[in-house]
Amino acid sequence: MKVSLFLTCLADVVYPASVGRSTVEILERLGCEVDFPKKQTCCGQPAFNSGFHKESREVAKHMIKTFESAEYVVSPSGSCTSMLHEYEKLFEDDLEWQVKAKELAKKSYELTQFIVDVLKIEDVGAEFNGNVTYHTSCHMTRLLGVKEAPMKLLENVKGLKFTELPFKQQCCGFGGTFSVKMVPISEQMVNEKVHHIEETEAEVLIGADLGCLMNIGGRIDRQGKSVKVMHIAEILNSRGEAG
Repeated sequence: MKVSLFLTCLADVVYPASVGRSTVEILERLGCEVDFPKKQTCCGQPAFNSGFHKESREVAKHMIKTFESAEYVVSPSGSCTSMLHEYEKLFEDDLEWQVKAKELAKKSYELTQFIVDVLKIEDVGAEFNGNVTYHTSCHMTRLLGVKEAPMKLLENVKGLKFTELPFKQQCCGFGGTFSVKMVPISEQMVNEKVHHIEETEAEVLIGADLGCLMNIGGRIDRQGKSVKVMHIAEILNSRGEAG
């Protein structure tokens, strides 16, 4: 099975050594042949969410062409994957590109979604010794509809002790440009999220969206908390590491 990796901006710039490598190693270990289309760029989500749909269309066309020959497109980001599924809305007045957008959406998956729903695997042989909790990101759960896949995979990680995050459905306050435009509100939201994480007494916060993890992790660091933040790909690629 051939997989084209859509790494995303944050993974490329902020977390390449950990999240990018883990994603590739997991997929290859599960029997996939992974390639990385070098022409890939930002998915256009920041512009799209800010109302710049004309500019987003140009980005969407570029990404559609970049992954046109891919068998599957897999990303370690539920948020960015959901944006690939939003392209269809950008081309409601252009049937040719709308068809192409639908084709891209059909073959685009968030990492855990791909492992569970396409590869039909729920145990990747991971081992992680630590107390953890999990943050469910808004775009991944509400737009992409991926809710169960991460949990199924985490349930089968040997040594992992899981505590559900109180009010897990609440946004962390990032929301891309929202955290820039609405700083006071965003700050209060992430403070509340950090408070609930502390309630679980978890050593590690896990997530599947790097924007959320960057936001929460930054706040945890500023407050001097000891909770470690990790992407789910790092957990699924672990072989007995401790939190």
